Amino acid sequence: MSLFDTRVPVVLLRIDRNPFHHGTLGAVRSLGRAGVDVHVVADCAGSPVRTSRFVRQLHPPPGPGASPDDIAGVLRRVATGIARPAVLIPMDDASAIAVGRLHDTLAPTYLLPATPAGLPERVADKAELAGICSALDLPHPRTLVPGTADQAARAAWRLGLPVVAKWSRPWLLPTGTGLRSTALVRSTQEARELFERSGEAGSRLLLQEFLPPGPDRDWFFHGYADRSGAVRAGGPGRKLHSWPRAAGLTAVGEWTANPEVRALAERLVGELGYRGILDLDFRRCGTTGRYHLLDFNPRPGAQFRLFTDTAGLDVVRALHLDLTRRPLPDGASRPGRAFVVENYAPLASLRPAPGGRELAWHARDDLTPGFAMSALWTRHVLRRLRARLRPKATVGVWPRVSLVRQASPVEPRPGEVSVVPELSGASGLPGDEKDGTAVSR
Repeated sequence: MSLFDTRVPVVLLRIDRNPFHHGTLGAVRSLGRAGVDVHVVADCAGSPVRTSRFVRQLHPPPGPGASPDDIAGVLRRVATGIARPAVLIPMDDASAIAVGRLHDTLAPTYLLPATPAGLPERVADKAELAGICSALDLPHPRTLVPGTADQAARAAWRLGLPVVAKWSRPWLLPTGTGLRSTALVRSTQEARELFERSGEAGSRLLLQEFLPPGPDRDWFFHGYADRSGAVRAGGPGRKLHSWPRAAGLTAVGEWTANPEVRALAERLVGELGYRGILDLDFRRCGTTGRYHLLDFNPRPGAQFRLFTDTAGLDVVRALHLDLTRRPLPDGASRPGRAFVVENYAPLASLRPAPGGRELAWHARDDLTPGFAMSALWTRHVLRRLRARLRPKATVGVWPRVSLVRQASPVEPRPGEVSVVPELSGASGLPGDEKDGTAVSR
């Protein structure tokens, strides 16, 4: 007898139009292999996800800039076609926030975790997250939220150049502007000029203390907070390689025991009353050794399949079992297991993996997406190379910056959150870039 109630299908929702979102494929495969019907509401026209044999049905996603009512309408139409209750899993921040806002509207037709109202939006907003960390006394890079271009310049100097610049709501960034969700700023003038583009970005600019990367410093935690608040499935992992380097998604990660990171994650879930799937990013300070929370993503991380235990449990399976009132199996963790995104780290996918390895795209029981990704990625790389070879204007392009920390008159203390006068809020550190081709994390 199956552990799963296979009468209850799953609907995966992704608003972000990213053809290389391997996390969506991971969820399709994980639940499809368990015998669950998987419906995908996403733009998969040019994505390898659509070729997976585990997809039950593809559905048109909400249009660009869709309102909550539009999103609710799309999901209601999908529910009508399925004609039975389904588990709904948002796969990106924009979807998670929309589902959080629509919880009461969607509850009659979808099974959803009992997350407190508004909490997904609060934790995903990088300004709000800094305030949460300050209130809970959780380590977080010192963050300033300027209200003017002059304040941005002064804040950059106070924090100590270079500084990390982030937009508080990166899911609102328009494509084609050259704006990135995270950038490293090396001068007060750059900070001033970036602030002046706030109108384009659609959210507040944050300036944040830069914690230099290094060996054993980038960590993440994936988990599922069940109906009782206990954190199940998932675990802590190390980011061994990222794409882009030092400031992007996990290209190679490893499941690594870390009681301190786990304790921070469990404490955060308990203090907030969070329920559902979560993906946290940490960076360890090289000076103090403390783990600073950088991001709280209220949905599955793209590499969640790394944390598949000996019972086959991962966070999306845990969610389905819990919401259908099925017991979760007790499996053992698998430290040393690796996760590799082949298009970002092709050589790592060929190296020996004594602890076991999960590939993002290629799978023996689902071959077509891997081949489709290889063809799509080749075309993508060739387009980027041709674009780089063509002469182009430099307006709006940010130069590469040195990672050498410059002296500043004010030395920030680890974990301190402060605000430029007349403002409130704050937030995180390098995450994924958004330059017209979104990346999954």
